[in-house]
Amino acid sequence: MSKIILESPVFNVEAAMDAALFGVDRLELCANFPEGGETPSTGLLKFLKTEIDLPVFVMIRPRGGDFAYSQKELMVMKRDIELLGEQGADGFVFGVLDNQGFVDKDSCESLLRTASGKPCTFHRAFDASADYFDSLEKIISCGFDRILTSGGKNSVTEGLETLKQLLVKAQDRISIMPGGGTKPQHVIELKKTGFLREIHASCKTWKASSNQFVNPNVSFSDDPKSFTHHLRIDQEVVNEFLNVLAE
Repeated sequence: MSKIILESPVFNVEAAMDAALFGVDRLELCANFPEGGETPSTGLLKFLKTEIDLPVFVMIRPRGGDFAYSQKELMVMKRDIELLGEQGADGFVFGVLDNQGFVDKDSCESLLRTASGKPCTFHRAFDASADYFDSLEKIISCGFDRILTSGGKNSVTEGLETLKQLLVKAQDRISIMPGGGTKPQHVIELKKTGFLREIHASCKTWKASSNQFVNPNVSFSDDPKSFTHHLRIDQEVVNEFLNVLAE
């Protein structure tokens, strides 16, 4: 059996550098952690491609919230794919649903064409869709390389049984990449299907900031940690995943 890939989402330059140092196989580069990920800056991608030797897949999501996009939003997504592709993006991560919660094949296929053959992941818009198995078939027919999913629940723990069903249903037609609160012990169960190729795990930790002053009268976030801690990667958790993936 070939090596199972460990992908980690990263939201800042330090976390990306940590992930590369600690042995993560691939990065999903995002902005805006509180919204679950949005399109990152072109400058960040360009910098990372000069500093690390890892595949970097880039989130293409123009805003938080639902995954039914207007034509103007889709135009922005296309432009982001073009610009980020020019700066070395190795792949893209996106997903579009229609207003009824089904996969918007026309929009997805248009974005895939813009990606010019680079591998594309249909992200957790899948978990917001109206019918997971209908979505699976449509995503396969569009030509995506993988689906990032927690099994239609808030976490892999809750969606574990559905994930097993999806892995068996998809078999070798597309990679089902479990993600969303993924834990090393999930890998053991998911590997039993025989179709697990990659896993998505944040391995996140909050590292205390070196900032010495916080104005008590100003807040730019609902999260009080935003001025006292930075989101980073936990080396111990990465090692736990790498060990169980290698078994």
